[in-house]
Amino acid sequence: MNRLPGPRGPLSEAVLSLVTSGPPGAGRLLVPPVPGTDPWGEDHQLALHLCYELHDRGLPGVHPGWEWEPELLSFRGELERPFLAAVRAGAEPVRPLRQALERLLTEPAEGTGPSHFLLAEGARWHAREYLVHRSVYHLKEADPQLWMLPRIHGPAQAVLMAVAYDEYGAGRPDRAHSLLFARMMADFGLDAEYGHYLGLVPAPALAVVNLMTLFGLHRVLRGAAVGHFATVEITSSPGSARLAAALERLGAGPDGTLFYREHVEADAVHEQLVRRGVIDELISAEPGLEDDIAFGIAAAEVVDGRFADHLLGQWRAGRSSLRSFLPDGRG
Repeated sequence: MNRLPGPRGPLSEAVLSLVTSGPPGAGRLLVPPVPGTDPWGEDHQLALHLCYELHDRGLPGVHPGWEWEPELLSFRGELERPFLAAVRAGAEPVRPLRQALERLLTEPAEGTGPSHFLLAEGARWHAREYLVHRSVYHLKEADPQLWMLPRIHGPAQAVLMAVAYDEYGAGRPDRAHSLLFARMMADFGLDAEYGHYLGLVPAPALAVVNLMTLFGLHRVLRGAAVGHFATVEITSSPGSARLAAALERLGAGPDGTLFYREHVEADAVHEQLVRRGVIDELISAEPGLEDDIAFGIAAAEVVDGRFADHLLGQWRAGRSSLRSFLPDGRG
């Protein structure tokens, strides 16, 4: 990321003003979140994302000491609580957990998500916008999930590490999934620098990544983090196959489909590893986490559903799904 995005309201403006004021020090106060602020809104999600980026790759021109500055951590907690409450309010966990996992293995007969749209009727500008949205996560793919590793132990941790090893290229740096995604963006004429399009990415896409990080950073939510991760891995292969076919139809070269073709095969294996090697082993060691894992699955469906609804609603109305059309326009 070579530049900070502009604020989208008082919360993100408060974060940006604070972290760009110099090194952490006493005497600078944040405005607390106003009760009733929309936790799904642009301002709330950007403010939370900026706080989380301090734990990832940092923010340009921002002193690294802000990562653990107590006042900013307190402010982040004030942002997290209503967001988590909103996710819980929309989530409908399926129990027993075995049934929730079986549901993930079965796709609806009539698919209506973004991958179906892109394959059946999407134009190249739709695909480019989709890649911009997804770049917020995929240019750091698996980083939010790695927070889980020191929070679970035994066989579940070992298998989770095996899955993560694949995400980072299985010993081949050039095959790391984040680099494959960057090559795909370049194939579609997009800037693959980390965070380049953050200012264009709206709240529904930020919420998807913010939820992963929220779960990963809190030990008390480790079960939810595992459930969320399981949802991603178990449901990925069919959608990745559609996206690879859609991007090829829209003129992608070999680099433009490799990322999704890689996920068709890799996530088919990961699905088995996560279900049996991570979840089964974790519940055997900590039976009390079963409800949290079920919540993590339902929570992933909440944020992914809101993101899909946003994309399809905007595209079918002929509007950009980003905060504005890409600088080089549609088509």
